[in-house]
Amino acid sequence: LLDQVDDWNFPIFDLAEKCDGSILSHLTYRLFENTGLFDMFHIDRSRFICYFRALENGYRNIPYHNRIHASDVLHACYYLTTQPIPGFDHYNSLACKIPNKAKRDHVQGNMDDSHGSESFKKEADYGYLATALPALELVALYIAAAMHDYDHPGRTNAFLVATNATQAILYNDRSVLESHHAAAAWQLLLSKPEYNFLSGLDAAEYRRLRFLIIEAILATDLKRHFDILSVFNEKVSKETSGSGFDWGLESDRLLVVQMCIKLADINGPSKQRNLHETWTDRIAKEFYEQGNEEKSLGMPVSPYMDCNYPRLAALQESFISNLVAPLFRSYADAGLMPNVWQPDSKEMGNMSNKGGDSQPNALVKLLINYIEENYEYWVKRKEIEDGLVEPDGLERSRSATEDIIEEEELLSKENDIPSSPKEA
Repeated sequence: LLDQVDDWNFPIFDLAEKCDGSILSHLTYRLFENTGLFDMFHIDRSRFICYFRALENGYRNIPYHNRIHASDVLHACYYLTTQPIPGFDHYNSLACKIPNKAKRDHVQGNMDDSHGSESFKKEADYGYLATALPALELVALYIAAAMHDYDHPGRTNAFLVATNATQAILYNDRSVLESHHAAAAWQLLLSKPEYNFLSGLDAAEYRRLRFLIIEAILATDLKRHFDILSVFNEKVSKETSGSGFDWGLESDRLLVVQMCIKLADINGPSKQRNLHETWTDRIAKEFYEQGNEEKSLGMPVSPYMDCNYPRLAALQESFISNLVAPLFRSYADAGLMPNVWQPDSKEMGNMSNKGGDSQPNALVKLLINYIEENYEYWVKRKEIEDGLVEPDGLERSRSATEDIIEEEELLSKENDIPSSPKEA
């Protein structure tokens, strides 16, 4: 299963079942091996394994924010940084030495599918985000992904603040969970010598790495979502004459790292349907658990968290349209989304009819396509929730019997006559 890490629809739940509780340590080890980070930073592998096993054991057995989710976010960060990006040509001298042969074969395989099209993008026209980032920033992103929900209680920041939870008091109601995840995971790292796999870093590297990890984890606070997205859009927007990214600036690269982990954190709707629905069911269960606790405490039940009035389709429709889709589109519009060039068969047909010699190419927007398909699915489900259509997808039409009943009820009210024996 670990050989499928280059697949966006990585079988994360199959791996979780096979690893029996150790999915995060297994996956992290493989990704560090693939990217050469062990050798680059002289990481002690035994300490590495000890720490990540302790880290995954600190993830609670709750429906959603568990070690499987942490592994999924880590995998998404790996995918976004190591898969080919058409037209991306930035390179940092301190980057990892990737892509490796497997990556080159992946691109070459897609090139071979072009059947020799002269206009098909060659390997040189692909780049990798990992080669634009110093290796220290890449390792920070991966570690942050693994740490980012450590010891999550399965409750929202708003709930912790409303109940005066210890963490809310400690962090002054600001990014409560995210601050706790970063602090607790780092405290674990330093709690035993056999956990500290970063002991080989010099003082400057250590301080920089710690800063980057904290900034990446704090970026996953959805309260900061629109602020980060706004800064990112201003950087790349042609309408605002954005200057684009200066890959030599640490602040610009940090912004990309923050966007990367944010995409990874809410990537569920960008996966194929079976994976997306599994994640949706899990977050719903966790929400309902919070809703039940809110009821027991005499608190108002948070939106979408009342199991007696499930609004799952409405939740997903809103989540995708307001958060997921704009984030992914901005990232794709900035030219950072992994894709492959393939001949567009429809356009090729039009070209051949015109006698054109060249064959145009189109980007295969895999992730965006999944989002659009899943969004349409939830829109239809929401119509069912709202009673606008029947479960079979047909528009709900009033029957003659319903019309008669309504007419009788109106007449009975006008004449003050009971409309049924039960009312009499």
